[in-house]
Amino acid sequence: MSQDIGGFVSPQCELLGLGEPTHPSRDPSFGPIRNDLFASLANEGFRSIALETDRVAALAVNDFVQDGVGTLETAMCEGFSHGFGDLEANRRLVAWMREYNEGRPAGERLAFYGFDVQAENTSAPSPRRYLEYGRDYLGLDMDLASLLGPDEQWSREEAILDPAKSIGDTPEAAQSRAVADDLHMSLYTRAPELIAATSRAEWFRARTHLAAGLGLLRYHRQSAQRIEKSARISRLMATRDALMAQNLLDIRTIEEQRGATLVFAHNSHLQRNPSSMHMAGMDIGWHSAGAIVDALLGDRYAVVIGSMGRSEALGLEEPEPDTYEGALQRRFTTWGLTPAAAVPSAHTRTDVRPEQVYSPLDQTMTDSADAILHISTTPPTATKQ
Repeated sequence: MSQDIGGFVSPQCELLGLGEPTHPSRDPSFGPIRNDLFASLANEGFRSIALETDRVAALAVNDFVQDGVGTLETAMCEGFSHGFGDLEANRRLVAWMREYNEGRPAGERLAFYGFDVQAENTSAPSPRRYLEYGRDYLGLDMDLASLLGPDEQWSREEAILDPAKSIGDTPEAAQSRAVADDLHMSLYTRAPELIAATSRAEWFRARTHLAAGLGLLRYHRQSAQRIEKSARISRLMATRDALMAQNLLDIRTIEEQRGATLVFAHNSHLQRNPSSMHMAGMDIGWHSAGAIVDALLGDRYAVVIGSMGRSEALGLEEPEPDTYEGALQRRFTTWGLTPAAAVPSAHTRTDVRPEQVYSPLDQTMTDSADAILHISTTPPTATKQ
């Protein structure tokens, strides 16, 4: 066992996934450990971190940590989705990154990214403002608001939950996808002149916005599929993770000359084996962003899966000794890292209630991971401190 993550990173690794088994708003115990591990990795040449939060919103955080644009308060309020700006560990991470970057040359500064899409599983906003950003960068005169219609018709939950109420397969949506694709192509065909007139960073920023708009149009298109409900939800989950994977690959394109990237998210978005969920009587299955980038990057991707023993915040009791978590409990008094191959075969814990929102370890997950990060005991925690 170890608390040195450097021993689990091969020279080939460019993207290191660090997973957590529950939502940080329920038990954010992994956040402080993540911060310490990233600080250690920064000393080993890592130059960026990507969190499970809105890619476009996170641009505001990166502006702050790299260039001091705005304030810490603004970065936390505007730069996170899913309520993650309220988490103390995220606040400490952003403040530390800004302090680290102060006075360093641009090539050595740490970069902050979100890699999630702008959607929840059951809701997704209008793509209007993302496409309008790309339109304005391209200097075009185009009335996207009239084409897309009111934002509310996209953002209401019914537009995702009920295919009959989705506008994803309307003629206007189809035309919007064609327009968005044309904007994206123009960004590339005009790249030399656009970059010369602005900067490479501004071009990438416009591409991030257009990719977000295209992703939302694709997500809404999937929500309109009139197929069996569990299959439709599985496709939505798969689409979200595919868009996450595209974001991670895009981040690596930006960062490949500077250093490796740590990506932090729920295990279900980073694991190599197929992800699954039982929800409202349905069995949902999909390939995670981690599985996708692993297939494309090979040994340039590595993943550390998160695990917990007891958690007062979640109401998790001591795991049974014959479970994976039970075996890890005997090895760690606080927390630590171990090669996944060193974890003996065991049973999946069955003492987890759905409302605890905890994903227990199982054989396929451990077999497909490079390492396990186990926290033995987590205290009661508050999301706002």
